[in-house]
Amino acid sequence: MMTFKNLGLTEKILQGVLAAGYSSPTPIQTAAIPVALTGRDMIGCAQTGTGKTAAFVLPLLDRLTNAPRPKGGRPVRALAVTPTRELALQVEQAIRAYGKFTPHRSVAIFGGVPMGPQIKALRRGVDIIVATPGRLLDHMERGNIDLSHVEVLILDEADRMLDMGFIPDIRKIVARTSKERQTLLFSATMPREVQKFARSILTPDAEFVEVGERRNPAETVVQHACSVASHQKMDLLLHVLQNEPIDNVLVFSRTKHRADRITRGLAKKGFTATALHSNKSQNQRQRALDGFKRGRFQILVATDIAARGIDVDTISHVINYDTPNQAEDYIHRIGRTGRAESTGDAITFVARDEESYLRNIERHTGQRLARKEYGSLTAPEASGSFQESGGRRERKAPSGGRPWKGGSGRPGGRRSPSRRK
Repeated sequence: MMTFKNLGLTEKILQGVLAAGYSSPTPIQTAAIPVALTGRDMIGCAQTGTGKTAAFVLPLLDRLTNAPRPKGGRPVRALAVTPTRELALQVEQAIRAYGKFTPHRSVAIFGGVPMGPQIKALRRGVDIIVATPGRLLDHMERGNIDLSHVEVLILDEADRMLDMGFIPDIRKIVARTSKERQTLLFSATMPREVQKFARSILTPDAEFVEVGERRNPAETVVQHACSVASHQKMDLLLHVLQNEPIDNVLVFSRTKHRADRITRGLAKKGFTATALHSNKSQNQRQRALDGFKRGRFQILVATDIAARGIDVDTISHVINYDTPNQAEDYIHRIGRTGRAESTGDAITFVARDEESYLRNIERHTGQRLARKEYGSLTAPEASGSFQESGGRRERKAPSGGRPWKGGSGRPGGRRSPSRRK
């Protein structure tokens, strides 16, 4: 049986891992950590919920622990960039947990909160910064952060940073770091734009580490699609919540206003629900996420951007109230359940004008979602939607990425779930 000790991590890091309650690495950790420990640049590609955070945090801490501390002050030695505030907090918390027995200091830098406390932490001296691009650039422009001594640069959720338009900001940040750095780039999907960006910042001998099929969701997630008229989605959501054996539920909405509307509708029916989106202040977002994690809220209604960084092992169901219009978003969404070797359910509501999105998802993943019916709410006639006929999908008329080529090695394995901010 593979253990973290077999991966070559130093004793102080192993103590932190054990204190955090882990003993066996996931496949992406098994494949990525030994490569990262060599000091080479690397791309790690694996689905959400497979333990990518530890796959870069552990070798980062190991390197800083074994390397001599620079003389004169306390320069920033490592930088991790994430697309959202929630993910920045999650990564920084992991650094604190796994680095419990090391002297390394870390800080999370993100927008939506005053800069004062962040400036104080930076002036006291930190070894590791975890930041969103916008707030990081704000500090850099004010002379609060010097990245010239960075030994390790980590770019997490690179595909989402591309979607959010952060790549120009990332290039500015990378240009301010040491050319002698090690760069680790992690992503759940690998579109061509991310591959092109990676080639521009990684060394030619960068290693590509991939676990599982990047197009496919985690195997521990049972997926269904429900045809429903747009005006009946709320009724269907209530029916599912009242009749499915649910624990914690994550509901995805396409817009912030709809997320609020869904939350209010659920509250009226007696459900404990809260919303998470970018119109909320950082304190409101943190309270919502903490309340969901601790069981104070059974249902979290979120938009795609705000949901990055949600790391809750007990989510039993992901419900796509709106069918995502990008297949990659679908994979990220449903990857919030079926984590840490648990199973989960993903249910996607599909209105008539969303059927093309569902077809794109099925083409992207190479699999057909099983259709699920909930009585008259999901009858095909209700939305003029798809229905089954002789094993083929028929439409009832309504009434009235290339592989990475910059590195070598493609370790495989079974998936094991373990804009400026």
